[in-house]
Amino acid sequence: MGAVGSDAGPGSGDGEADEPGWEVEPDDEWGLAVVATVGRQLRLRREAVGMRAADFATAVGYGEDMVYKIEAGKRIPRSEFLDRADEVLSAGGLLAAMKEDVAKVRYPRRVRELAELEARAVELGVYVGLSIHGLLQTPAHARALFEVSQSAYAEEQLERLVAARMGRKAIFERSPMPMLSFVQEEVTLRRQVGGTMVWRQQLEHLLQTAQLRNVTLQVMPTASGAHPGLSGKIEVLKFEDGTAVGRSDGAFNGRPTSEPKHLRILELRYSTIRAMALPPRESLAFIEQLLGET
Repeated sequence: MGAVGSDAGPGSGDGEADEPGWEVEPDDEWGLAVVATVGRQLRLRREAVGMRAADFATAVGYGEDMVYKIEAGKRIPRSEFLDRADEVLSAGGLLAAMKEDVAKVRYPRRVRELAELEARAVELGVYVGLSIHGLLQTPAHARALFEVSQSAYAEEQLERLVAARMGRKAIFERSPMPMLSFVQEEVTLRRQVGGTMVWRQQLEHLLQTAQLRNVTLQVMPTASGAHPGLSGKIEVLKFEDGTAVGRSDGAFNGRPTSEPKHLRILELRYSTIRAMALPPRESLAFIEQLLGET
């Protein structure tokens, strides 16, 4: 893939310029506002220096049509585009400084909102029964899951989704450290997502993550029988101000809730799940045993 695959290239055709994955989601009001602001600042700066769009496009190495789309807020600009535009227009870092917000726009709104909640949490408790939780996945494991989702993602979209999921891992590096608790169903550890090598790397990553002082990882054995998590994933996030948010696939229409009564139900379910799961030390021994079976 050449320059055209980078959203750019003088003389690039419309089909190539409209490669999916670089548009803002229609219901993402914040993202639309960010991209519109960047486009407006770009156009004002270009006009202020008296440069025609065609000349600017040639100078930055992008198609003129793409420049118009970015200026109109119809396209998310790449970071290298903003760097080059800043240099060509002598913007003194004004345009380049917008890269951080623009990068966030590329993450789907739902993922961005989830990451913002996780970034505020001082405690997080999660039960997952169908797959490895996103915060615990390796990039290869995450990519394999997206590839089999039957969504026909373009390569750019795959990279965007994987990057968004990996970006949430910043929660492990926060200071002060939040307390993180995970309960994984046994079947999620046995399923060889991505093949044997990717699966082994995923199990090794779980063992490494579980060594962190603020992380507790437990395994729910299949032989444990019925438990409150069989109706779906459960998440409870608690914040420094004493508030909390919870969500469960099998309760309250699967939507996040901060109602005290709902939260008590979710916390009770999660506490029961933890009590029925293997203790942390036995859980790590179980994962090590799985690794030894291959």
